[in-house]
Amino acid sequence: MSQTTTFSVDGMTCHHCVHHVTEELTAIPGVTDVTIDLQAGASSPVTVVSDGPLTDEAIAAAIEEAGYAVTPRGSLL
Repeated sequence: MSQTTTFSVDGMTCHHCVHHVTEELTAIPGVTDVTIDLQAGASSPVTVVSDGPLTDEAIAAAIEEAGYAVTPRGSLL
């Protein structure tokens, strides 16, 4: 059964950024789809579909590997 995880990423400004984040997220075992709604200069919503649950640590590590940061939950940014 697939599972959807949604979060936001800070710092992306172009489609090249989106490509890097997508590439790192799809490298996580079980990830089947990644959708990013680019909001240049703001937090961009990211939706990840996977075969099972993903840990926050795995997601954060992939985002950091791409050179960006997950927006903290509850952030006013």
